[in-house]
Amino acid sequence: MTHHAVITDALRDARPGAYWLDDPARPEQLPGLDGPAAADLVVVGGGYLGLWTALRAVERDPGRSVLVLEAETCGHAASGRNGGFCEASLTHGFGNGTSRWPGEMSELLELGHENLDGIERTVAAYGIDCDFVRTGSLAIANEPHQVEWAQGEHAAMQSMGLDVAWLDQDALRARVATATGLAAFHDPGSAMLEPARLAWGLRAACLARGVRICEGTRVDGIASAGSGVTLTTAAGPVAARHVVLATNAYPSLLRRLRLMTVPVYDYVLMTEPLTTAQRDAIGWHGREGYSDAGNQFIYARTTRDGRILWGGYDAVYHYGSGIRPAYEHRAATYETLAERFFTVFPQLAGRDAVDGGVRFSHRWGGVIDTCTRFAAFYGTAMKGRVAYAAGFTGLGVGATRFAGDVVLDLLGDLDTPRTRLEMVRTKPVPFPPEPIRWAGIEATRRSLAAADANGGRENLWLRATGALGLGFDS
Repeated sequence: MTHHAVITDALRDARPGAYWLDDPARPEQLPGLDGPAAADLVVVGGGYLGLWTALRAVERDPGRSVLVLEAETCGHAASGRNGGFCEASLTHGFGNGTSRWPGEMSELLELGHENLDGIERTVAAYGIDCDFVRTGSLAIANEPHQVEWAQGEHAAMQSMGLDVAWLDQDALRARVATATGLAAFHDPGSAMLEPARLAWGLRAACLARGVRICEGTRVDGIASAGSGVTLTTAAGPVAARHVVLATNAYPSLLRRLRLMTVPVYDYVLMTEPLTTAQRDAIGWHGREGYSDAGNQFIYARTTRDGRILWGGYDAVYHYGSGIRPAYEHRAATYETLAERFFTVFPQLAGRDAVDGGVRFSHRWGGVIDTCTRFAAFYGTAMKGRVAYAAGFTGLGVGATRFAGDVVLDLLGDLDTPRTRLEMVRTKPVPFPPEPIRWAGIEATRRSLAAADANGGRENLWLRATGALGLGFDS
């Protein structure tokens, strides 16, 4: 079979939908709001940020009444569609953190590892069956210039006391039999998990702690009302003492935040379960997370039933910050992902490969929010009665728990190690309005692709935006 025929054959039976959401354990939708309501704290959005905020609120103050309003179902969007990388990093990676907040990086690393430990404790305490495994992750260099970057990153991480291990080509291929990997480092500061099951488990934990959750309930407006806040829904007004906005990629109820983030579509493939022979052909028995060092990067991981998730590369922005169901599938990206999969693992390509080669069972996309500094930002509005966090840029599985504590600290006007962070007290530069926004993002995407094809050499556009601390990423 030709290479293109191999890709077409492997994708032929892939179902259009997120593997994680295609699960018999998926809970039934909860009833929507059926009339006017009131609560001490109302959380808008039932993804990770909203669920962590609600759970941490009742854990910190069991007497507080908490209501979560979710327009669809909890975990239906990015929280149920992502790769399941639960990182200790709160800064979208070590390099981004050290370049932006070098003076507090030691504290950010400590807080990040405490946060990851807290997630592990929560999963155990509430019996959340999400296959939480602390495997760490591999950062893989496939090109000579990427090896140089990886060596520098590894040395810098070690200098900060992080227990990262360098792997030369032989050591890497002993772990994962990649045809393209030249070297890598292993960072133990991450876990792999099943993302939708984490969301559903947090939902169940919230319900068990007395949180009221209304699904299928869209919030259309927000306004100050006396000493509190009123939210507008089709079922009637909702009165709150405090509100947390956790809508992330979707348009914020606060107009001031509309240019702070842009929605970006990311795409994923999932293989069928590998046979024993196929697994032996590629190794990867340690279940480490996998990401390569390209600007347009691939992330991958294995599952408890022996599949490989393979995603990333393209980060697609639509003019006007468009969000539509039609954008959740992109045939060209699926083909690119499959091509790269079989380039990395040629031993799995085609019917003449081990046990007839590997095929994909699911294909899907989803929207995430990115901001110009890549890491989440935080703030309050309406005289401190409303708090928000956004801009997680694809690394929110772990950081959203930390963000939940931050927004609760802000609502309580508390002086904590979290609220004293420069990372929390400052905000990114907003994106410009259209059409400049689209033109700038397109220029950045094209420049990143050109750098990947040109030995990592950045053009004038990337050097200029980098010097200003601006960027676009997934």
